Amino acid sequence: MVDTAAPTSTTGTPVAPAPLDTRRVVGATAVLVALTATLVVLAGWHLTQGTSRVGVGDLLDLLPGREGQDAARDVLVGSRLPRLAAGLAVGFALGVAGALFQSVARNALASPDTLAVTAGAFLAVTLVTAFGLSLPLWASGATAFVGGLAAAALVMGLAGGLGTSTTRLVLAGSAVALALSAATAMLLILFDEETTGLFAWGSGSLNQLGLRAFQQAGPLIALATVGAVLLSRRLDLLGLGDEAASVLGVPVRSTRFAGVVVAVLLTASAVTLAGPIGFVGLAAPAIVRLLGVLVPGLLRHVVLLPAAGLMGAVVVVGADATVRAVIGPEEALAVPTGVATTLLGALVLVLLARRLRDSGPTRQPAGTGMGSRSRRRFLVTVTVVGVATVGVVLLGLLAGYTWLKVGDLSLWFGGDAPAFVSFALDERAPRVAAAVLAGGGLALAGTLVQATCRNPLAEPGILGITGGAGVGAVLVVTSDHNSTTAMLLAATAGALVTFGLVYALAWRNGLDSDRLVLVGIGVSAGATALTTYLLVRSNPFDTPRVFTWLSGTTYGRSWSQVVPVLVVLVVVLPLAWLLRRELDLLALDEDTPRLAGLPLERTRLVVLGVSALLSAACVSAVGVVGFVGLVAPHAARALVGGRHARVLPVAVMLGAVLLGLADALGRTVIAPAQVPAGLVVALLGAPYFVYLLARSRA
Repeated sequence: MVDTAAPTSTTGTPVAPAPLDTRRVVGATAVLVALTATLVVLAGWHLTQGTSRVGVGDLLDLLPGREGQDAARDVLVGSRLPRLAAGLAVGFALGVAGALFQSVARNALASPDTLAVTAGAFLAVTLVTAFGLSLPLWASGATAFVGGLAAAALVMGLAGGLGTSTTRLVLAGSAVALALSAATAMLLILFDEETTGLFAWGSGSLNQLGLRAFQQAGPLIALATVGAVLLSRRLDLLGLGDEAASVLGVPVRSTRFAGVVVAVLLTASAVTLAGPIGFVGLAAPAIVRLLGVLVPGLLRHVVLLPAAGLMGAVVVVGADATVRAVIGPEEALAVPTGVATTLLGALVLVLLARRLRDSGPTRQPAGTGMGSRSRRRFLVTVTVVGVATVGVVLLGLLAGYTWLKVGDLSLWFGGDAPAFVSFALDERAPRVAAAVLAGGGLALAGTLVQATCRNPLAEPGILGITGGAGVGAVLVVTSDHNSTTAMLLAATAGALVTFGLVYALAWRNGLDSDRLVLVGIGVSAGATALTTYLLVRSNPFDTPRVFTWLSGTTYGRSWSQVVPVLVVLVVVLPLAWLLRRELDLLALDEDTPRLAGLPLERTRLVVLGVSALLSAACVSAVGVVGFVGLVAPHAARALVGGRHARVLPVAVMLGAVLLGLADALGRTVIAPAQVPAGLVVALLGAPYFVYLLARSRA
């Protein structure tokens, strides 16, 4: 990847920072002035918007020397100024934090979101709230700081340090963020009364009750920014590389540590003030660095840091004002500001993924190549996994708030079961079938995606396919035409549209697997933002149900929702078996399939299209479930080798076991309360993902 901490040439090659001559100083100053002027204009526009009838004329009457109205003053001081102040502070803090993360990591895709800092801070705040602890603002900020710092340390440790490759860093951050988000979602569901209102806040909300929170967070943000600027000289030299910086007297490790601590402090302040507003820390500094190509003086950190802060404030205030202007102030109250900023950040992520080269390939973990295993081992594995699948089905039918016995199953199959047994099994049987079939389907889709992309850390969720299917399904769930058929069609359409978008954006003189993953993550983030928007705009009484579905659940499933998954599996499994040799060739390299006469791009398009269809059917049955498509194929290859004739059946059964077991655990561990199966899978799958990343560092 391009070393973005230092100026770059037109070819993307890092060069030494040029001295600041008069022309560069003037150019950088002009950009800072332009950003400030833009921010002033946006702030003035922002102040004119609100749910009350106080307009521009009323606000102008409040200027010195003019007779103002008390009502207008109350609206300005009590509502509009606090919201504007929060937007300015949060945007500035996240912009500076993102610039720091990108500089210390020398990675243009590093940010509070991609390093899971925002997710860690949000989890810490949610954990405190769930247990009913009422903390002052400074204590909440300290809690968010600890959570964010721990998440950042974990991500950097997994990725192999701050100077790691783009793909590895983003994948590690995405995995940790997904696991932390799953834990947060579990707390929101289990402690719904204590955490009321945290869902919308969890997507970033500028709604404020006064200026008190800003008055406490503002000085801390200003102090942290001063500390960041004091590191400017070191960060400039750090951009030349660790060895060059050390020769020039820069303490590399302590500089990186100080930069990370300051960035996490800024992020924690922003999260405490307005919740986790997404992707501002990625978009703002990225835009400034792109401007640095035209105005090289901007790339000096003494200018870059405040410029990124101003750009972050422009993004947040501009996004908030735009949303309020487009859909109206009253409707905008229910729409988190983070939705708009996440859409912008997703766009920037995709553009950067297309523009930048990675600093190194994602190495395959042991057990994910084409290593062979004996036929005896394959037969033993198939037998054991098959028995485990049957065992999970039995466990799912017997387990629950009321445990049943095997004899009850015999009576139920014979139609002679008591009423309470029939009621329990009539409710459990479709759930178990949905979990087992969808688990197998997601595992099969993951196997196809990994073979086609030749990326052992790819899966339908990371490529945005399940996110697109989720958007389509939520459109139906939150509409007046909610039916199984409509949901299946909408999820399929969403998955195919998302797949086509990711494939088209990732294509650049060929399909690079790392670029495909990064574009998929960006599109997936955009799909998540759209889903959140649809959710908060829906009937409030539908929010818990839809949020639970988005977490991946089998609750309330009927046979009509299970049959489509079964039909798709019956069609796709034989097709995948027929393509087993093609999959073996695709998983090798780019040249071997062509030498073997395989129409590479056409085959790749067909396989990924089938994966999209399969993912859509599974999403319509069990909601948005991650990690199954990642974990099951890896475990299958580790057990039986890399030949897809053996991997396919084992992966399908392992996926069925994983999601079926997660569903059973979610229904029984804290009965009568239930945990969505998707959250249990994320908590089970995240450690394995961590294991894969740790092994792939070798």
